[in-house]
Amino acid sequence: MSETKRKSYTDFNVELLEKEKQKKQVKKPNRYQVILINDDYTPQEFVVYVLAIVFRKSMEESRQIMWKAHTEGSAVCGVYSLDIARTKVEDVHRLADDAGHPLQCQLAKEE
Repeated sequence: MSETKRKSYTDFNVELLEKEKQKKQVKKPNRYQVILINDDYTPQEFVVYVLAIVFRKSMEESRQIMWKAHTEGSAVCGVYSLDIARTKVEDVHRLADDAGHPLQCQLAKEE
């Protein structure tokens, strides 16, 4: 006689879970740009300092971002998940407020 192997309840559940995993595509989280806005009152040295501290940029990168914001009106400081981007914007605003400067950043969803 030939024996047919019956699937156990556990094997059946594992098979279903594997099929579900194959159907679901993992969606990447949305990314957000943190954009530095130029103003005519915040000293350039302070902007470079903030970029180096908050965004962990080198002094040269910080100067380049500051200069782009100064000449073009705005510049992207970095691209992050929403929570991290919000925290970076809050850190910039807190440092600027503590120093008495009107420096501003904003979020923009990356496309």
